[in-house]
Amino acid sequence: MYIVIVGAGNIGTPLIEIATAGGNEVVVVEKDEKKAERAASMHDCLVLNDDATIKDTLVDAGIDRTDALISTTDQDATNIMVSLLGQELEVPNIVSVVHDADHMELFRRIGVHTMQNPQRLIAEYLYRAVKRPSIIDYMRIGDEAEVFEISVGSDAAIAGKTIQQAATEGLLPEDMLIVAVERDDSNKPVTPRGNTEVRAGDVLTVYSERGATPEVTDVFGHFEDHDTHPDDA
Repeated sequence: MYIVIVGAGNIGTPLIEIATAGGNEVVVVEKDEKKAERAASMHDCLVLNDDATIKDTLVDAGIDRTDALISTTDQDATNIMVSLLGQELEVPNIVSVVHDADHMELFRRIGVHTMQNPQRLIAEYLYRAVKRPSIIDYMRIGDEAEVFEISVGSDAAIAGKTIQQAATEGLLPEDMLIVAVERDDSNKPVTPRGNTEVRAGDVLTVYSERGATPEVTDVFGHFEDHDTHPDDA
């Protein structure tokens, strides 16, 4: 892919690394001279020390043949302007960071794929890691539903039962699904079936419409505080 990345700061820098390591042709536009020089010295890509809110700069970056334009600056106004120019120049895939949640709808209205303030996402993740240490990883879907990874404790109610047995006994309600099973003796995740036995030590990927509440994680042998939830703060 040919990717134009605007911004070589805290968000743009790791993105540049990932994109170049993935074998993509990457062009970086960075207005700050020091950041531009650093990006040019660290990564195998073309770096333009220029203003991406100027159409000619994006033209110089090869925007006419780009597959994706990603704006990562710390200013929503700049990201909006870059996104609008990308639309005018008919870029097929435009993605932007959004720092102020109040601006999310504006970005969506102009048809830009968005990622909310990454600093807040990291903060929420860290807070959750403290409040719910049993959750290995998670992803929010909508307002409440979550997909999360969790290990099965030795005293878990579900340990030693098949998925069908767990469902019959009410341990797996209709609003919760086990979508993958990882275990030490398997080189790849196990696709769960009704007769798949859940074992202590398994790492499960679970979908729950209610989210990863303490009542949900109790089933897997993690008996945490039922009075608080990471999203209550």
